Parts: sequence; C-alpha cells; structure tokens
Amino acid sequence: MRKEQDQTIATDEIQKIKVVPLLAVLLSGAFVAILNETLLNVAILPIMKAFGVEASTAQWLTTGYLLVVAVLVPVSAFLIQRYTTRQLFIASMSLFGIGTAIAGFAPVFAFLLLGRIIQAAGTGILIPLLMNVILAVIPPERRGRVMGVLGLVIMFAPAIGPTVSGLIIDYLSWRWLFLFVIPIAIISIWYGIVSLKNVTEVTNPKIDLLSMVLSTLGFGGIVFGFSSAGEGSGGWTDPIVFTTIAVGFVALLWFVIRQRHLETPMLDMRVFAYPMFSLAIVLMMIVMMTMFATMIVMPMFLLNVLAFSAVTVGLVMLPGGLINGAISPVMGYLFDKFGPRWLLLPGIVMMTLTVFLFRSLDSGATPVTIIILHSLLMVSVAMVMMPAQTNGLNQLPPHLYPHGAAIANTLMQVSGAIGTALFITIMTMGEQKFLAGIAQPSQAEKTAALAAGVEHSFTFGFALSLIALILAFFVRRVATTPAPDKGEGTL
Repeated sequence: MRKEQDQTIATDEIQKIKVVPLLAVLLSGAFVAILNETLLNVAILPIMKAFGVEASTAQWLTTGYLLVVAVLVPVSAFLIQRYTTRQLFIASMSLFGIGTAIAGFAPVFAFLLLGRIIQAAGTGILIPLLMNVILAVIPPERRGRVMGVLGLVIMFAPAIGPTVSGLIIDYLSWRWLFLFVIPIAIISIWYGIVSLKNVTEVTNPKIDLLSMVLSTLGFGGIVFGFSSAGEGSGGWTDPIVFTTIAVGFVALLWFVIRQRHLETPMLDMRVFAYPMFSLAIVLMMIVMMTMFATMIVMPMFLLNVLAFSAVTVGLVMLPGGLINGAISPVMGYLFDKFGPRWLLLPGIVMMTLTVFLFRSLDSGATPVTIIILHSLLMVSVAMVMMPAQTNGLNQLPPHLYPHGAAIANTLMQVSGAIGTALFITIMTMGEQKFLAGIAQPSQAEKTAALAAGVEHSFTFGFALSLIALILAFFVRRVATTPAPDKGEGTL
C-alpha cells in the first residue's frame, strides 16, 4: 500500500482525493516553516547573551536561513518532477522537525546555527511543493480563494513572527521558540505518512550539475551579499559584499543562458515568455522589497526613536499582521469574481500613499498612528500579492507550473534580501547626512538623525511604489481554461 501511494496515481484516483485535508496539512506545515523566517528577529539579543557571540555572528541565524532557502527553492522544480508529493512532504517536514529539535536543545551556538540551516532546507522544499499542489488540484476559476489562504500563510506568518517572539521571550526562554514547534512538525509528518497521496506527475528528469552549481552561486551570492550589506557588516565597501554580489550576478546570468540551451532545464525560462507572469514577478518583487524592509526599518524606529520596548513593538505591529491574514482569503475570493485589476490598482494606490505617509513620522508619532499606517500597508500587500501571483501562474501551461512556482518563490526571497539591504543603506546614508559636521552628536541628535534616515528610506519606497502603480495598469485578467483532469480533485 505504501509503495502504491508513492507512485504517480491514475487520473480517476486523483479525482477522489479530498483537497481540503490535503491542503490543511500542507498549509499547517508551511505556516510554522515560514514563521521561522522572522521568529528570531526579537530573540537575537538574548541568544547573543546566552552564547556570548557578537551581533555579526548572531545575524547568521536569519541570513543563513534566507540563504539556504534561496539556494534550495530553484532546485525544487527538479525535485517536484522527480519525487512524489508524499515523499517530498515527509522529507521536507522531517528536515524541518530535526532542525527545530537541534536548535531547541543546542548546547552551543554552532548547533543552533546548524539547526536553523536544516530547518531552512525543509522550508526551501516545502513552499514550492505547496504552491505546485494548489496548481495541480485546483482549477483556475477557483484558484484565487485558495491562493488567498496561501497568502494567509506566506504573508501572515512572518508578520506575526516578531510579536510571537517578543511574548515568548518575555515570559519564557528563547528555546521555546523552537520547542513549541516540534509537536506541530511531528503531527504533520505523521499525517503525511498515514494518508498523503501524490497529485503531481513524476517524470524522472535528469539534473544538470553545472546548473545546480550556478544556481547556488547565483542566488546564494546575491542573497548573501545584499544581506551582509544590509546587516551593516562593512557596508557596500566591504570586499566580501561587492565580490559575492558580482559573482552572484555573473553566475545567475550564466545559469539563465545555460537553461535556454538545455533540453530539460533545471528552471525553464520560457515562463517569462508569458507577459502576465513576468509582470506579476516584478510587482511581487517590489511589494516584497517594501514589506520586508518595513519590517526591519519600523522596529528600529520604534525602539530607538519612540523608545518602545520589544514587546510593545511586537504588539504595535500585530494588528497589521492579523488584518493581513484575515483578508487574504477574501482577496482571493474577490480575485475569482472580479479579476486582478480591481484589486491591484486600489491596493498599489493604498501602498503608495501609506509609504508616503511613513516618510512624515517623527519622535511625536503615536502608537495609534503607527498601527493604522502599518495596517493599511498590510491590507495593500494582501490586495496585490496573491492576485498578481495567481493571475501570473494561471497563464502558464501545466508543465511549467513547477518552474513558475520555483521562480516566483526564489525571486520573492531574493527581493526581500535586496529590499532590506537597500532600505537600511539609504537609512544609514540619511543618518550620516544629518550628522555631517557634528563632531560629537548628542543622543537627541542621534535620534533625530535616525528619524531622518527612516524618512530617506521610505522616500525610496515611495519611488518603488510609483513604479508598481504604473505597471499595474498593464495587468489584464488571464482567460480561464479548464484544469487538466488529473488535477481537479474534490472540495
């Protein structure tokens, strides 16, 4: 029976699959996996004290996680075609669970970092797998609402990460950030072993080793370089930073050229021949750059300019995350009913105005003002992300689903790292400009300088939002085509 489940099942058998339980277990696993991307943001300081490490070392807990995910996601297109849904889910959640246990009981920092890397390996496989399963079992006319639920996971989980982290650290220990997750991982693995079936076509493609190396150097180098610059470990003048970024872009260019000449490419670049997919990728990258950068810049502003505590910062940013999660499924339903443009245009207008208002924040800003602006930003993110992504993926033929999902997820990770680095760099430049000519600035002057730097960074975000607004006018609804028989399933 187990062996039979691990094989590609026939069309009539796939049609009997209950989609809701299938998606429920995949979404629950994905939620805790993505939650870990930002779960340690507030825990870095206690971890530094516990293990006696510097900030430049501790930041690898976040940078390393993003780096491994960025490296593995491109490989996911190959893995999804090579192995069954059941095999990949069990493998990814097992890796995530093992990594979580290692991190939770880590006696030294090296073991904690190892646990995070193993966690990331599971996440890098799981997220594209989930998206590909949705494309396989949900027909185009119903994908919007399901992708809206996926939006709840992808956008809501990292949004509440700092809040959850702040509360747990305040009342328990940073180790509980991992210990609470272990039972969820075990339950997900058990369900996968007992009842998960395959819903994708196994084609047994060949892997091109050079493509894998180039992908690792390309995406890994870009994420590492931009993350290092954004973390402030030497800035853009650090030889390691600009060298890794340069190597990353050269390797990525070589990777793209090679894929165009391979009979079975690791990532099929023909997905960019579909205009709505290409447009969706650019819009998603701009939104991810803005959102991830805001999640870094705003806590710094709240902690250092408004003098909020870590728990207060988490609570101030919580409503936006909750609202984003609540309305993401609604946006998916509205997408199915009205198409992308009626959501994208108002959403990007709202994002543009909100980012513009972020520019005016100063030391007199109230928590209510921050909550309102952050909530509006997260509403706009929900109105843009999933409609754009769903519309873009809908234009692809089924055999390109794994490649489109892998490329979308990879570029989302890369754009998050790039956006964070750019916003932090522009903020730092704004601080330096404000303090120019002041030999020994007072604390009040340093605080005012940071506020000026935040204004500069959001001015850049406002310019990005205007670009997204112009592009949104070119988005059109993709004609809905019947889903392949093998992928409709039953709700």
